[in-house]
Amino acid sequence: MGKTELFIGVDIGGTNTEVGFVDISGKMVHCTSFSTSAQEVASQFVNRLGNVIHEGVGHLEERYVCKGVGIAAPNANNFHGTIECPVNLGWGTVNLVELLGERVTVPIRVINDANAAALGEMEFGAAKGMRNFVVITLGTGLGSGIVIHGEILNGAHGLAGELGHTMVVAGGRDCGCGKTGCLETYVSANGIRRTALVLMGRKFYKSELTKVSFAEMTAKAISDAALAGDQLALDVLEQTGKVLGRKLADVVAFCDPEAFVIMGGVANAGELLLEPTRRYCIGNLLPAHKGRVCILQSKMKPGEPAVLGAAMLMKKK
Repeated sequence: MGKTELFIGVDIGGTNTEVGFVDISGKMVHCTSFSTSAQEVASQFVNRLGNVIHEGVGHLEERYVCKGVGIAAPNANNFHGTIECPVNLGWGTVNLVELLGERVTVPIRVINDANAAALGEMEFGAAKGMRNFVVITLGTGLGSGIVIHGEILNGAHGLAGELGHTMVVAGGRDCGCGKTGCLETYVSANGIRRTALVLMGRKFYKSELTKVSFAEMTAKAISDAALAGDQLALDVLEQTGKVLGRKLADVVAFCDPEAFVIMGGVANAGELLLEPTRRYCIGNLLPAHKGRVCILQSKMKPGEPAVLGAAMLMKKK
């Protein structure tokens, strides 16, 4: 009996990198992760990624034959195989296809991480059966993948869909991209930490979060506190939902999606984030759009949509 085709999906995050080994049906037969170590140069990261790929393929080679590697990464340009000045990785512009091609012999493609997540959601998740939707990933940064008529919106240069770096506050918070007031600086994991600090400076809260240093205050800590009824954390999520909801209403005005799918660590707060997001989105929609768009939380495991989407990118080639 012949070997089953295997596709590798890689999701490069600002903190961790997830690697999934996926069969022809979309089943993940093996997965692993390692620290991205964003302070390293790209070549060091690629060496470690190559080792992980070779080790995984070695465990599976009796039953599977690897047909390609799809890499989901921030600021990835699938036209050129490059990652171009990612905000949360100090790599500048690098050709990831060429670098990894020195370590593996199968075809390699790169795709923007949020676009990969959109493919994963469309194939296996909350957006299955949809042809017009937007995925919002809330992690170290904020990514977005826009699907129009069943196809990823890439733009003229392969860089479309950077909603995280659209302005929400003129002259607002400094962003790693060099601009100020970007959506990412208010709604990402780092953004909600900054919001917590701002709110603590404005009002006295009897909150356990006030005892935590800024360096140790994570999005998970804020979400957990909110779920436990902590007023500071609840106010942080209300403010976050306000900023996000207003921006989503703008997105509806220009691309008319049927749904938004929200995912990532910040989204683990569930309805405590989604309810204010919906409220402020609906309150800012044009009348013609009211009742025609929904805001959903991804039900897939963390990292799974982007890994599966990147792997399925290779299957479709």
